[in-house]
Amino acid sequence: MERFSRTRFLLGDTAMEKLKNAHVAVFGLGGVGGYVVEALARSGIGQLTLVDHDKISLSNINRQILATVDTVGMEKAEAAKARVNAINPSCEVNAICDFFGPNTRHLFDFTKYDYVVDAIDTLSPKLALIKGAMDRGIPLVSSMGAGAKCDPTLMEIKDIAKTHHCPLAHMLRKRLHKIGIKRGFWAVFSPEPVREGAMILCEEQNKKSNVGTISYIPALFGIGCASVVVRDLIGEFTNETKTE
Repeated sequence: MERFSRTRFLLGDTAMEKLKNAHVAVFGLGGVGGYVVEALARSGIGQLTLVDHDKISLSNINRQILATVDTVGMEKAEAAKARVNAINPSCEVNAICDFFGPNTRHLFDFTKYDYVVDAIDTLSPKLALIKGAMDRGIPLVSSMGAGAKCDPTLMEIKDIAKTHHCPLAHMLRKRLHKIGIKRGFWAVFSPEPVREGAMILCEEQNKKSNVGTISYIPALFGIGCASVVVRDLIGEFTNETKTE
């Protein structure tokens, strides 16, 4: 049996051809993004652009699929590329070990992508990525905050305009409204209240705080994002679904 035979049984030949011919860009390869890449690689996506400026650290092991004792110190983008190659050597992978933000977005050619996944966990580059994709009409799914939460049954997938009780989504909507974006892309989020005491201040690059996490919530958000990409690419999101 070929490696994607079980997926082919489920989706059919036409859908598998669409996935094989698709180019998906994943920005952010941490707890959420790593699982996005894992699921897309195992779904038969033919081309992936993987973007992250960071290296794997020991503290990533509790939640990031790319993080093991053997990969600590590696560039996340290179570790992700190696994992995809081990799953599907036929997938064309472009690993970019760089920071995406307002000052570097001109380096990325969005017209090459059939779908964009935003798994960035800081607000300014997240905003820049969403604007970059939407300005060019590229379909997008964006992960909201997966930290400080424990209940997997509460995850939702809605248009960004319909997100609720998520601090990151709230801040993002406010910033988006200022540049004229109120709706038009998928958001994966959870309305679960943030767990008290799960945030500590820090002085890391591009981050003002660290948030406590559990292994399965970022994984769930990543799988949710990947499901949006796959189902949208094969045409299984109807107009009715998109306006729910």
